[in-house]
Amino acid sequence: MKLTLAAVVLVATALLAGCKDAGPAKPETTAVPDSAAALTLTVYKTPSCGCCKKWVSHLEQQGVVAQTKDYDDLSGIKERYGITPQYYSCHTAVSEQGYAFEGHIPAKYIRKFLAESHPDAIGLSVPAMPLGSPGMEVEDRFMPYDILLLHKDGSASVYAHISDASMQ
Repeated sequence: MKLTLAAVVLVATALLAGCKDAGPAKPETTAVPDSAAALTLTVYKTPSCGCCKKWVSHLEQQGVVAQTKDYDDLSGIKERYGITPQYYSCHTAVSEQGYAFEGHIPAKYIRKFLAESHPDAIGLSVPAMPLGSPGMEVEDRFMPYDILLLHKDGSASVYAHISDASMQ
């Protein structure tokens, strides 16, 4: 009986672990320079969001360490980091320096931003969920979008315009 109970517990644990990480297998991480691999982001997302999981996979493929934290309601996180509703998306990532990255921002623009000086900024945002942005891929469809620089005073300006998928 003890052996059977132990086997049931092991099988149940394996099944639950499989459910938690449901989704496509992660591709191998793309090689990146050692200096680029040092980037770590805490990603706040909802537990069931598939596009958030795909965006995290994009980060990891680019050598970013993504530590995910699941919440049912992200409004408090967004408020804590000064992100106002017009700049919301489905997830919020935060760098070790305290900068916020809202939505489906390509990893290379997060790296670029962090390598620059932005004393008046709280971070970057890709509001909503543009089709074709990292994590929002649907076949070969693509919608041009802007990456916004979020300022401490609540305003924003265009940081980069992404006119085609190759710019990501």
